[in-house]
Amino acid sequence: MTTRRSARAISVAALAVPTALVLAACTGGGAGGSPTRTASAVPSASATAAPIGKHVRQTCAELLPDDTFAVYGQAFELDPSAKPAKGSAPARIAQQNGRVCVFHEVSDTSTTITVAVADLPEKSLTTLKDALYERGGSVPTYRVEGYFSLTDDVGRADAFADPYWITTSSTLFTEPGSAQPVVDAVREALGGGDASSATPSATPAG
Repeated sequence: MTTRRSARAISVAALAVPTALVLAACTGGGAGGSPTRTASAVPSASATAAPIGKHVRQTCAELLPDDTFAVYGQAFELDPSAKPAKGSAPARIAQQNGRVCVFHEVSDTSTTITVAVADLPEKSLTTLKDALYERGGSVPTYRVEGYFSLTDDVGRADAFADPYWITTSSTLFTEPGSAQPVVDAVREALGGGDASSATPSATPAG
């Protein structure tokens, strides 16, 4: 298996998986807004590429129970009509039979929390992990291999509860700990994940 140290650098704007499918980064996917990470060195995916992910059976309500949002001091509700931006990580996850959930704050619908979960083959997960590792921002407190970045006031957290890739983003996520309640709730709903897959020697972002 490819080690983190030997993994080739892959643009954060396009995290490659087999069959040339591109799982592009959503808003907040850059590291500190670095302009060198805006271009992709990975070929675009074919519009007819067959999904390689398995169906995620958990519903949005199961992934994020209402009490998850209590820590933010705001009430949120699921927006069933919301669609992820074209080319974003949630959009690619939807194409891979994943689950995409967008919750908006009840009194201010401009404040949202987006969560997307994909059930992917090991090789695909390894490629994604390698790309994020090269970018930096490891967060050991997520209890599985996890990463955080903040770009244009949008925080993004990625966590790997194998075989699941969890990605979540929101303007409420100003540091790794801000996204922790969401990451923990989703990870628990998926079965907890494998804590041994975390990178113990990494330094938390922020």
